[in-house]
Amino acid sequence: MSDLRRVCILGSTGSIGEQTLDIIRQHRDRFDVVGLSAGSNRERVAEQAAEFGVAAHALAFGAVESEALVRACGADVVVNGITGSVGLGPTLAALETGASLALANKESLIVGADLVKAVAAPGQIVPVDSEHSAIAQCLTSGRRDEVRRLIVTASGGPFRGMCRDELRDVTPQQALAHPTWNMGRVVTTNSATLVNKGLEVIEAHLLFDMPYDDIDVVVHPQSIIHSMVEYHDGSTIAQVSMPDMRLPIALGLDWPSRIPGATAPMDWTRAHEWQFLPLDDAAFPAVTLAKHVGKLGNSYPAVFNAANEEAVDAFHDGKIGFLDIVDTVRAVVEMHEPFAETVTRESLAEAESWARNTANRRIDAR
Repeated sequence: MSDLRRVCILGSTGSIGEQTLDIIRQHRDRFDVVGLSAGSNRERVAEQAAEFGVAAHALAFGAVESEALVRACGADVVVNGITGSVGLGPTLAALETGASLALANKESLIVGADLVKAVAAPGQIVPVDSEHSAIAQCLTSGRRDEVRRLIVTASGGPFRGMCRDELRDVTPQQALAHPTWNMGRVVTTNSATLVNKGLEVIEAHLLFDMPYDDIDVVVHPQSIIHSMVEYHDGSTIAQVSMPDMRLPIALGLDWPSRIPGATAPMDWTRAHEWQFLPLDDAAFPAVTLAKHVGKLGNSYPAVFNAANEEAVDAFHDGKIGFLDIVDTVRAVVEMHEPFAETVTRESLAEAESWARNTANRRIDAR
C-alpha cells in the first residue's frame, strides 16, 4: 500500500497552486497529485497534468466542477487556492470527504463560517495563510488555556506611514506596488487598504476560537515574523522565516510534519533590524470594521467581503478613490439586515448579491 499522500489542488494555475506544485516536484516520494482545477487556464492545467501524471478525468474548471472533483478524486489533502467566496462549495466538499483541508481560500471560511465549522472535524482545517500558519505553529508551545492573545503581523502595505489625507489621491498602480509579497490584484489592493488584515483577524477568530478583543494587529514591515502568540506568563512565541509562501504551503500538505527545504532559512551571520509599529486606525480603519463585522456574524462577513470586491474593481476602473473602498464597504455593512436567522448557502448567496448591487449603486451615484 502506498504511503504517498494524495493531493488535490484547487486553483492550480494561481500563485498558491504553482508553489504547491513546486514543493511536490521536489518531494515526489511523499506526494501524488490526484486532481487539479483552475478557473480558465486550460493550457497550463494540461501542462501540469502531463508533468504529474494526472488523468484527464481528474481535471476541473470552475467552482462547481471543483466540488465534483474533490468528492471523486479520493484525496488525502485538498489545497484550496481558489480566490474569492466561490471557494466555499469546494471547501465544504473537501471537509465532507474527510480530507485534510489546506486552506488558502480564507474567504470560504469567513463567508461561510457557520456552515464550515458545522462540518469540520477538529484539526481538519490547516491554514495556509502565512499568519495563521505561524499562529498554529506558535500554539504548539503551550496549552490553549495559557494563551493570552494572538498577535497578527501586517507589513503595512505600500502606504505604511501615510495619514488619511495623504491617501486620497493614491493610484491603483501605487496600490499594487506591495513591498514584500507578489499577489493578485484583489489581495494586493486589500493589503494596501488593510482589508486583507481585517479578513485575517476574522479568520484567526474562527480557526483558533479566540475572542476578537484578544486578537491584535501590529505592523512589521520586514514580514519576517509572521505572527505571534502571547501566553499568560508574559512569554511571546514568534514564528520567524523568510517571506516565502512555500513554508506554510508545505506545512499544509503534511501537518504537523515539516518538509525539508521548503524555504531557505534565515541568514543569522548578518545583522537584522526588525520594526514593530502600532496600527493607525484613523488612516486604515478596515481592521476595526472587520472586527465589528465578525462580532455581528451571520451574513455580515459575506456582505463585507462582497462589497469590498466590488469597490476594489471600481477603484481600479477609476470610478472611486482609494479611501472610498473602505467607506463603501462600511456604508453597505451599515445598511445590511440578514435575510435569515440561520445561515444557509442560499441566504449567503442572496446577501452577497445584495451587497454587490448595493455597493455598485452607491458607486454609480457618486
